[in-house]
Amino acid sequence: MLEIAIVGGGVSGLALADALHQAGKSFALYEARSRLGGRVLTKTSALTGGAIDLGPTLFWPETQPHMRALVEKLGLAHFPQHDSCSILQLSDPNQPPESLDVVGVHGGAHRLKGGMNALVTALANRLPADSLHLEHALTSIENHGDFVRLQFKTANGLTTVSARKVVLAMPPRLIAEHVSFNPVLSAELVEAMRATHTWMAFQAKAVTAFDQAFWRAAGHSGNAFSNHPQSVLAEIFDACDESGEQAALGGFVALAAESREAYRRSMPVLVESQLTLIFGKQAQDGELHYQDWSAETYTCASLDVAPLTALPVYGDQHLRQSWWGGKLMLSGAETASHAGGYLEGALESAARLKRVLISSSTSLFNSDNDTSLQRLKHWVDEQRQQAEAHYRNNLNHMLSNQYKSQVTQRALLGTVEHIYEEALRQIEQLPFNIQDVTIEQGRLALTPAVLNAFAGFNKEIVEAAIEFNRGSCAISNFPQEQVIDEEYLNVIQRDLSAAWRDFALSVNDVLLAK
Repeated sequence: MLEIAIVGGGVSGLALADALHQAGKSFALYEARSRLGGRVLTKTSALTGGAIDLGPTLFWPETQPHMRALVEKLGLAHFPQHDSCSILQLSDPNQPPESLDVVGVHGGAHRLKGGMNALVTALANRLPADSLHLEHALTSIENHGDFVRLQFKTANGLTTVSARKVVLAMPPRLIAEHVSFNPVLSAELVEAMRATHTWMAFQAKAVTAFDQAFWRAAGHSGNAFSNHPQSVLAEIFDACDESGEQAALGGFVALAAESREAYRRSMPVLVESQLTLIFGKQAQDGELHYQDWSAETYTCASLDVAPLTALPVYGDQHLRQSWWGGKLMLSGAETASHAGGYLEGALESAARLKRVLISSSTSLFNSDNDTSLQRLKHWVDEQRQQAEAHYRNNLNHMLSNQYKSQVTQRALLGTVEHIYEEALRQIEQLPFNIQDVTIEQGRLALTPAVLNAFAGFNKEIVEAAIEFNRGSCAISNFPQEQVIDEEYLNVIQRDLSAAWRDFALSVNDVLLAK
């Protein structure tokens, strides 16, 4: 019988499949689409031959360690996003755009040579061809005690697969909407699925290729914003290759999802008109590539069509737990506690399940638990010294990406979650020996001693952040961030407490896997 079934061939599913394959585990991956990659979608321009990313385009090597490590491991070439020169804003279609006094908007972002699909292709090439099954849409899962039975809809009808465990590397809302479970899932899990917005699901993206990057020659970065009521594209960016010879401008569509179908046929004219208003007549006669993610069955659930009223929250603890006695697990960018919705989050979730599914018994060390605890404490002490610098980097990243609220909260949460993620790697590598260690109700007696190494960590980093903010010129325009009031502090502390609870559960899982 198959050991592990992975449902979903996006970056998270592929990264987990790669980890299982390298560990010699029996697995198979099933994808509903006729291609791998999920929301990663790269086309090739007929005009320039360049890569056109219609899904995720950017990653941030300095603040996204999972992406950086994977790109390096796969040997993929990457380059900085073009972000210099002037930034334009169109507030009135009857007036020329104005130049904004802003230096860069993408905060150290990089792009992959050949487009983001280079990552998908490289991962897929490392897997056995017979382990990948396309055009398999999951319809139901049944718990049979020692195994689960999955039913898929294929071009040839329904087919069933049995596996010891299943990982659903799919957007939670799609699972709740399209997959039936026997027995039914808990009400708390279903509610968490339905409440978790699918990243990019209501977005549409337009990328236009040109025979030359005329905006660069005119001294423009390619970055532009349009905020008048008739805007077709809300945000525009340079989408050229590293040399600038394979020229392109990309943008996110401003029209609401429910309005796009009415304008679908006229979209090329509308996009060209707006680009011409901002960059001039040379923006005419480009080659348009358009992707409306809200119209894609395997991306957008019915709950995703409504526009967001606030930034989505990811990493609900119910989505990160194992269900059905450890036989049912969820992965994907929406389950990540750090960088949720991004490719980094997709890889974080794959790393979490790698720790659960692959035993850590291959440690190179031979020492007792006391020595391992001492090594861990030394590592944690080093992180305490570096935590403020991590916070500053995250804060600068938030500000450079035009975040205008809750920047302290987000920067602190990102800092803590990143350090916790690195800590799990350390714990995984240390030679803790759980032989003869008691387990009560799933909790290992060793776990509290490991967690004790982090005593007071959250309190220290919050105090350091508050002190830094008071004297920071970077946030002088955000008085609510420069002086944290009690209500805001309570919100921050609740977030960090939730991150700590999630980390504590993961520590126990890692130790139990040894």
